[in-house]
Amino acid sequence: MLKKVRLHFSSLFGLLLLLLSLWAIAFELHQYNFHDVLNSLTAIPKERLSLAICLSALGYVVMIGYDILGFSYINRTLAAKKIAFTNFISSVFSNTIGFALVTGSAIRYRFYSNWGVSPLAIAQIIAFANFTFWLGMFAVAGIMFLANPLKIPTQLHFPFATARPIGVIFLLLVAAYLLGSLLIKQPLVIRQQEFRFPSFQISLAQIAVSSFDWILAAAILYPLLPANTPLSFLDFLGIYLLAMFAGVVSNVPGGLGVFETVILLILSPKVSPAAVFGSLLAYRAIYYFLPLLVAAGLLGLYELKYARKKIINKM
Repeated sequence: MLKKVRLHFSSLFGLLLLLLSLWAIAFELHQYNFHDVLNSLTAIPKERLSLAICLSALGYVVMIGYDILGFSYINRTLAAKKIAFTNFISSVFSNTIGFALVTGSAIRYRFYSNWGVSPLAIAQIIAFANFTFWLGMFAVAGIMFLANPLKIPTQLHFPFATARPIGVIFLLLVAAYLLGSLLIKQPLVIRQQEFRFPSFQISLAQIAVSSFDWILAAAILYPLLPANTPLSFLDFLGIYLLAMFAGVVSNVPGGLGVFETVILLILSPKVSPAAVFGSLLAYRAIYYFLPLLVAAGLLGLYELKYARKKIINKM
């Protein structure tokens, strides 16, 4: 009962954030009409769209490393094509639908259990993948926020004027994780669940894979921005990470609205909001909706094949 209440509250909170974000976007764009946004979208050069698509494909390939490292962490093996298939479907649906702990976990359990992986091992892989996801965010954002402290818009109501304190907190968390993997050899018991730190080598690999994933995600959007955007990639990377962090924490599907709001608040003084919004629409299509179509098609083919095999086995 308590879990259902928490889920409903989380969904309601996410919906509220979505509505507030959509209102903020509408307010920011009120002086521009639909044709301005559409013109900005169609003005993106085809070669930049192609580059973004290639980077998106590479990003989803890199994400497979999450589950490969997870299987290494629990000392189990599974065919690489099965891991790649499961991770791709899980990553796409988690990114697009949101609530990664629910969607990603359900998909991983659906496939890995069919291939003989125990529920305990699946739970460990899910926890490991989620830790990996955040480690990369903390590592890259921590470095960026320290090296080039981003001014946080007052509209976000953060307790800090710049992102530097957030960077310090992030890097301390990464350092604590690495120290734990070096020094703590006995399992930790958290809420009657055992947690064992991976080896130091696997911990470093987690940070490397996830950091590359986050950098690639920002690199997909960067070439889609208007050509007159006065930002280097490193400057934009900090903005992207702050916006994505807000979107992920919100639990709104794909950070929809929250992510766009932060990007618009920071970039609108420098570039036309309509032009930026056109770039964001292209980014959504390339990084979220195009992979979703591919993943849905693969999932449908798998389910048809699985159902056919069950019918044949019953005959």
